[in-house]
Amino acid sequence: MIQNTKHAFATFVLLSSLLPSTGTAQVAPNFATHTLTGDWGGTRSELWQRGIALEAGLKLDSLNNRGGMRDGSHTVSHLELKLRADLEKLLGWRDAVAFINTDTDAGAGINTRHTGSLMGVSSIEVPLPTTRLFHAWVQKGFLDDRFSMLVGIYPIDSEFFTMDSAATLLHPAYGTPADLALTNAPSVFNNAAFGIRGKWLSEKREWYAMGALMDGIPNDPARPKATAIRFAKSDGAFVIGEIGWTPLETGHSFEPVDPARVRQSPELVAHEKYEGFSKYAIGFWRYGNRVADQLDVDANNVPLQRHSQGGYLLAERTLFSLGGEAGRDFTAFGRYAFSSGHSTAIDRMSNIGFHVRGPFASRSDDSLSVGWTHSRLAPKWRAVQAAAGSSTASAEEALEMTYRYAATPYFAILPSYQYVRNPGGSGAPSATLIGVRIDLTL
Repeated sequence: MIQNTKHAFATFVLLSSLLPSTGTAQVAPNFATHTLTGDWGGTRSELWQRGIALEAGLKLDSLNNRGGMRDGSHTVSHLELKLRADLEKLLGWRDAVAFINTDTDAGAGINTRHTGSLMGVSSIEVPLPTTRLFHAWVQKGFLDDRFSMLVGIYPIDSEFFTMDSAATLLHPAYGTPADLALTNAPSVFNNAAFGIRGKWLSEKREWYAMGALMDGIPNDPARPKATAIRFAKSDGAFVIGEIGWTPLETGHSFEPVDPARVRQSPELVAHEKYEGFSKYAIGFWRYGNRVADQLDVDANNVPLQRHSQGGYLLAERTLFSLGGEAGRDFTAFGRYAFSSGHSTAIDRMSNIGFHVRGPFASRSDDSLSVGWTHSRLAPKWRAVQAAAGSSTASAEEALEMTYRYAATPYFAILPSYQYVRNPGGSGAPSATLIGVRIDLTL
């Protein structure tokens, strides 16, 4: 079991700060202006030079629902603490990184109590209030970081099936595909498993291939609020692989190859701001253990045992700039996901949408995102509902429009509109959600 994560986090920071600085000094991020709590009298920049990057963030989603199960409003919260350690600077271990990320989430919210969507409506809503380790891993690079191995507590949604241009949308289906999210227990927000991930990059870093082998059930289901490394025979394993092409990343060897999400150097910040999005990928996943089929039975009327498996295709590409200005552009994205559908309510999902950076010349740091998601309800699930006397729709759909207003470099306000058609697939009235996300970098 892993306990006392806050004490471990604080102890690691203290010990690391006592280590001597090595290597050539680099330009540190501007913590004074880009974080709410500032540079802590220069301590934060000094730690960064020594190889320790510290960051915290707070998100609040406050949404008002009309339709679905019942009208009402609710607010959910997400607090994350992050520590990224450059082990080459700290310990002389070349191309090695460690990362710790704890999440504190306030539990059941707007969808559970009001909308009733199978896909969800907020990417930070969780079933139970928890404080957990979400990342706790070490990564070692080889061949100038073109190949890397990562071991530890690792959420696959930090690298697999991601679409960066859809990241500001609140709806959870733009992160983990809805068909996968409804399976046994994938290692995704906010319930990460222990595993190993390998990643390969081509010489110019425009092609990549990666795969992960994870514990089939994260943490301990008997203790749903705890963080645990538990290898039970009944857990089985989960495997996932992805191959992708990112043409606009050609030759950018200064970019980190690890999935730690912390504030980076000014060079990388400038690259992310002024370069566009480009990614084309295909992936497949499979659980090692079988689960009961929701419809098919054997001669003794016992549910057949099936493997859950599926895959996805995705693409995102910046198509043109706005006003000829770097950093102001229009990006389109799309993803199609599919699964066996033997034990889940959704077996096909499609996302399409667009992302506009700098929609107004005077607001170059703002962005506008629009997305539409169609999730087909699995035929077997519909047959089970029909046998119980309930008619169902063929699909659940969601439209979202979100504007990210960058009030300061560390504070953003995201007004959001969502329309959910056939929430829950069971004939409930369509739902309309209007609300806002508050996003703070501490």
